[in-house]
Amino acid sequence: MTVSIDGQRLWSSLMAMAEVGPSPNGGSHRLALTEEDAAGRRLLIGWCEAIGCTLRVDRIGNLFIRRRGKRDDLDPVATGSHLDTQPKGGRFDGVLGVLAGLEVFRTLHDQGVVTQRPLELVVWTNEEGSRFAPAMVASGTYAGVFSAESTLSRRDRDGVTLGQALEASGFAGEMPVGEPQLDAFFELHIEQGPVLEENGEAIGVVTGVQGMRWFDVTLRGQPSHAGPTPMRYRRDALAAAARLIDRLQSHAMTDASGATKVTCGTLEIDSPSRNVVPGEVHLTVDLRHVVEGELEALQALYERELAAAAEAFGVKADSERIWVSPVVEFDVGCIDALERAARAQGVSYRRMMSGAGHDAVYVSRVAPTAMIFIPCRDGVSHNEAEYASPEHCALGAQALCDALLERANLEESA
Repeated sequence: MTVSIDGQRLWSSLMAMAEVGPSPNGGSHRLALTEEDAAGRRLLIGWCEAIGCTLRVDRIGNLFIRRRGKRDDLDPVATGSHLDTQPKGGRFDGVLGVLAGLEVFRTLHDQGVVTQRPLELVVWTNEEGSRFAPAMVASGTYAGVFSAESTLSRRDRDGVTLGQALEASGFAGEMPVGEPQLDAFFELHIEQGPVLEENGEAIGVVTGVQGMRWFDVTLRGQPSHAGPTPMRYRRDALAAAARLIDRLQSHAMTDASGATKVTCGTLEIDSPSRNVVPGEVHLTVDLRHVVEGELEALQALYERELAAAAEAFGVKADSERIWVSPVVEFDVGCIDALERAARAQGVSYRRMMSGAGHDAVYVSRVAPTAMIFIPCRDGVSHNEAEYASPEHCALGAQALCDALLERANLEESA
């Protein structure tokens, strides 16, 4: 029996969700556990309850929406993503993965299909990290990386804790964190990069996620007058930062594979003035690579270049590594299931690594996991202009459906 999702219904659901917390230029504004986020969650829950699904909520607000199976005692096969957005985010990041799961459930309901294993649609809390840092904290807590207590105590810029926000939003659940145990997890997402679009490919079968290391850097020199101070006597913190950035960029640009990525996303001058030599500078450094050993070597290069820049300009350098995410390799069985599903669509696809972090990174620590990507226009994401076509959304959802059905109907091993 062929099970075909309704692409138009999926698109209508995406557009309906986009009306919840719309941003000024056609995007979405649903920061985690705000009223807008809660409204989006309630809309989804209503849709799911209308087709007979049941809801459980854990202590950190993760939603687990179940569609019963023939063997409801078995661990469920799960899909999902997140509904929270960046302050001025798009209509597809995270949302597509959730609503594609809803569309699979609706299609199975319409056709009277019951899988052997139950299916679970998961909405992870605070994936973006825009309100409560770090990103993906709730899926990380589910996977045992963070304690529930530490997660509940994280504060936003206004001093509100995640626990307080859960209570205010009505999504403070009682289910222990870490339940239910999953048989497998599949996450559909927009690529958030240009590779699929540039190569004319409709689907990316994601084999893993590149490793990431974040650093906070402070360079301290000596503020001085721009006119009387000779160049050789200056201790210019900004010049040292510029040297570091240039050397790291040059190194990354010479990597023909394109696997080395270096980003300095923030740069702040303490007490900036047009005619004062900058005495103190703060910047962030983001290092990424698909091979753990190469990432280690990239960090060593960064440390050498930081020391060299500090010495060349007579400044003091302090560096703190604030986050590490190792290279993730997804489950071979799940990857193969998604590849079969992609091949069945009869469209061009590729295996690829993800350049961004996703909830699947943490879930992969406790359950077999893989992801599927579809193109987004110009590779733009975390932006109100973010866009994925109805056709690509439908292709991704159909591949997700096929993989879920295959996994959920596998015979239970002895």
